[in-house]
Amino acid sequence: MAWFRNLTQVSSSSLIKQHHHHIHPFSLLSPLASSLSHSHYTTEAPPTQYAGLGPTRPEEKPRVVVLGSGWAGCRFMKGIDTNIYDVVCVSPRNHMVFTPLLASTCVGTLEFRSVAEPIGRIQPAISREPGSYFFLSNCTAIDIDNHMVHCQTVTDGVDTLDQWKFKISYDKLVIALGAQPSTFGIHGVEEHATFLREVYHAQEIRRKLLLNLMLSDMPGISEEEKRRLLHCVVVGGGPTGVEFSGELSDFIMKDVHQTYSHVKDYIRVTLIEASDILSSFDDRLRQYATKQLTKSGVQLVRGIVKDVKAQKLILNDGTEVPYGLLVWSTGVGPSSLVNSLKIPKSPGGRIGVDEWLRIPSVQDVFSIGDCSGFLESTGKPTLPALAQVAERQGKYLANLINKIGKAGGGHANSSNGMELGQPFVYRHLGSMATIGRYKALVDLRQNKESKGLSLAGFTSWFIWRSAYLSRVISWRNRFYVAINWLTTMVFGRDISRI
Repeated sequence: MAWFRNLTQVSSSSLIKQHHHHIHPFSLLSPLASSLSHSHYTTEAPPTQYAGLGPTRPEEKPRVVVLGSGWAGCRFMKGIDTNIYDVVCVSPRNHMVFTPLLASTCVGTLEFRSVAEPIGRIQPAISREPGSYFFLSNCTAIDIDNHMVHCQTVTDGVDTLDQWKFKISYDKLVIALGAQPSTFGIHGVEEHATFLREVYHAQEIRRKLLLNLMLSDMPGISEEEKRRLLHCVVVGGGPTGVEFSGELSDFIMKDVHQTYSHVKDYIRVTLIEASDILSSFDDRLRQYATKQLTKSGVQLVRGIVKDVKAQKLILNDGTEVPYGLLVWSTGVGPSSLVNSLKIPKSPGGRIGVDEWLRIPSVQDVFSIGDCSGFLESTGKPTLPALAQVAERQGKYLANLINKIGKAGGGHANSSNGMELGQPFVYRHLGSMATIGRYKALVDLRQNKESKGLSLAGFTSWFIWRSAYLSRVISWRNRFYVAINWLTTMVFGRDISRI
């Protein structure tokens, strides 16, 4: 095996010397062989650095590197002209998550695959074109001076390959890293709470919820422990927290009462918020949501979480709240990579961009989505971390970079002084949220101070479902979602713990 390792390393080094300008990712097979050979002789393989994709030649298509596969990055990749550019996406997940419907998957209203769209379907060139790729990796650093990103592979499981590092040169870089859940430095949140931003978060919530239901029906469980196991606590009264609470109350009233009749009187939902729930919505809609959630059995508690322990959380007034499932949904903040970048930041620690979504102090680098915000010098407010903001930024930037490429500015350092046209302008289309029991809120105002149409009730619920069904990216997933909704309505939710 050692001779094979030496051979692959020699082959890889010679390939790098011969084709330094564009190294095919299949040269990354050398670390696979290396890690396999090391596993026979050493307990831990040392970290290894391998080549990736070198700079493009003038006669080749320029390369756009996209960091992230969220709303902003995927909408950008969907709109980029692959006749002009090669596209390389770097992300630890190979799909986009349709986050507005993620809460529905936690209780079986929708299947998990219904809200996940593969990157290869969003931009088929990544699967077909010789110069376009998707790399299941994390970006660990950005070398702005040399137009290069440093990446590290993502592996999963115990008996798997060792991680290795590689580099990718870019002509244009789009940073769409999104954001991470905010814990506000509260002790115990990351250890004991579950967030709701990824499919695996929803899977974890579903498995834990169903496990607690089954454990609570076992002989030997005390009354106190049964009440704790079946107490679901949601921290955060924004749209995600309210929608999850509504879905959970529906699940309890329609499915748990039938399937787990022995414990139906023990299960309850508590929503904790520091101020008013759904603070961005119209006052009348907030009052309606409060009334409906209370009627559905959701207990609304106003307070601030001070500490989180394994089986209880403590509020700022000293109240102890035991829980069996804790879901944390209190907003988002910059990721560790964004915090480490030595570039100007917008208020809140986001990457600072100008009116054209460029990082002004850096050549050929753009930023979109939750990780970016307008610099104070632009005079524009920081936009909210919403899917519609990220999606429209991605669409705008794809058109802008296509325009730059058509004008001959696609390669690195070749677009200086180029006319960029109209800057990005965001107009809010409104907000929607479902609150369970076939009821939802629709707020079509531009902002809290302006006037506009506000609806609540069954009509709003029908609008909410129709709007999100039309926004699901592919016809395949639209079909999945529609069939799941119909199946749930006729037969109830699936309660299998798989």
